[in-house]
Amino acid sequence: MDNFEKYCTQFVQEVGSKEGAISPTITSSASFAYGDCETAEGIFNGSVKKPLYSRVGNPTSAKLESLMAMMDDGVGAVATSSGMGAISLSVMSLLSSGDEVISIGGLFGGTYSFFNETVSRFGIKTHFFDVDELDNIKKAINANTKIIFLESVGNPNMRLPDIKAVAQIANDAGVALIVDNTITPLSIKPLELGADIVVYSTTKIISGNASALGGCAVFRPINEGDDKFKSERYPFMAKFIKGAGKMALVPNAKKRALRDFGMSANAHASYQTMLGLETLALRMPRVVNSVEVIAKELSKNGLAINHPCLESHPHHERYNSDFKNGCGTLLTIDMGSKEKAYQFLNRTKLATITANIGDSRTLALHMASTIYSDFNEDEREFLGITDGLIRVSIGLENPQDIIEDFLNAAR
Repeated sequence: MDNFEKYCTQFVQEVGSKEGAISPTITSSASFAYGDCETAEGIFNGSVKKPLYSRVGNPTSAKLESLMAMMDDGVGAVATSSGMGAISLSVMSLLSSGDEVISIGGLFGGTYSFFNETVSRFGIKTHFFDVDELDNIKKAINANTKIIFLESVGNPNMRLPDIKAVAQIANDAGVALIVDNTITPLSIKPLELGADIVVYSTTKIISGNASALGGCAVFRPINEGDDKFKSERYPFMAKFIKGAGKMALVPNAKKRALRDFGMSANAHASYQTMLGLETLALRMPRVVNSVEVIAKELSKNGLAINHPCLESHPHHERYNSDFKNGCGTLLTIDMGSKEKAYQFLNRTKLATITANIGDSRTLALHMASTIYSDFNEDEREFLGITDGLIRVSIGLENPQDIIEDFLNAAR
C-alpha cells in the first residue's frame, strides 16, 4: 500500500508535541481577548496572526487543519462542523445566483439533495452526470459554470471516476474541480491529480469511531503565473489573491462562507478527530484488504456484491490501474427486495445498522427505506438505489468472521 507507510510516522509525530502536553490542547473558548486596540485591528485585517473568534478559527481546529493540509499536500485547510459543512463551505464560497455546477458520480444522498434542491433555491443550476459521460460533461460547460464536483468513489453505486480525465476537462475549461475524498483518504490524492479543493467528512474513517462529527476542505495553492482563479470566471478572487497570494482560496472560503454561514468546527470534535487521524494509516490498509477478501468470498457464494475488485464490475480495470491503494470501506449487497434486505440485516450479528460509514466496526443500512426514502424513482435509478440494496462499510473485525456472519444471515 504505497501511500500509507510514510503517514504512520508523520501523523503520530505531528499530532503529538515534544514539549508540554503530548496530546493536542483543546482551546475551549468561543472568543479571544486581543489585549489592545492596535492588536485587535491587526487581527481583523490579517496582519496579526492571532485567533479572532472561534466561528472563523480556533487554535485546536487550526492544528487539525495543518495536519489535513499536510495529508493532501495542500496549502491550507478549513475544518468544519460536518462533511456537508465542508461541501457547503467550498461550494458556496465560489458560487452566486445564476451560476452552474456539474455534479458527477454516485452521489451520497445528502450531496445530491444539496445540489438538486438546496442550491437551486438560490438560483444555482446543477447538471448531473455519470462518471463515464466525459463528452457530455465537456458539452455542459459554459460561461456560467463555476464548479465541477466529483466523488472519488460513488457512494453507494461504487462507480469509479477517471479523476485525471475529469481534472483535465476542468483545467482546460478553467473551471474549479472539487473532489469529495471522504471514502479514500491517503488512497487517492486529488490535488496531485489536478483538483483544486478536496472535501472530507472527517466523521468517517479519518476519526474512525463515530465519536466526532466533523468535516474539512483542503485547498491547493494559487499559481504565481496563470491560474484559473485569476480569470474573469472568478472576479471575486482578485482581492484575496492580492492579499493572501498562494493562500487565497483559504480566506475566500472563510470570508465568503464560513464567517456568515457558520459551519465552524468545534474544538472538542477537532481534538477527537486528531486522535483518530493518528491511526488512519494503520487502519486504511487493513480495511481495504478486508473489503476485497469479503467482497470476493461473498460473491463466490452467490450474493450480489458490487465492488470494483470483482471482475464483473465495469470499472475493474480502472480499479487495478488507478486505485491500487483500494477504494475505501464500502461494498454493496443487492438482496433483490426490501423484504429480503430487512431479513438479512435483522439476522446479522456483527453489522451495526446505522447511516454512518468508515467506522472501526462494520456498519450496514438498507438504502431505499432510509437515506433515499424521499427520492423519486428516476433519482434512485440515477444514483443506483434498488429496492434490495444494502450499503456495507467494513470495519476492523476479522474478515472471516464477517463472511461467516453474512453468509449465515443470507441463508
